[in-house]
Amino acid sequence: MRSAVLRIYLSENDRCNGRPAHEVILEFMRDSKIAGATVFHGIEGYGVHSKIHTTSILRLGTDLPMILEAVDSEEKIRKILPELCRMVPKELITLQQVEIISGEKI
Repeated sequence: MRSAVLRIYLSENDRCNGRPAHEVILEFMRDSKIAGATVFHGIEGYGVHSKIHTTSILRLGTDLPMILEAVDSEEKIRKILPELCRMVPKELITLQQVEIISGEKI
């Protein structure tokens, strides 16, 4: 079985149904029985508009970058992709095949 890692690039201010998008997506993935997911909080980054978001004291950063990453079988992840695209239609979503080396096999 092929495994995959899904990444969704978000920011702190992204919302889905009035709630922080990362919370809504994480709950959706758990409810969809995705093997594992983690939200990473970035300290600096920029997106398609080239505006730098940073924690620098000079900029008093808000709207910092976040990445939600999930690992499971490629089949299970592809099954939930349409709903994820509805939840955050303008955010960058990537999917790549991975080989699980250690830990419980999916």
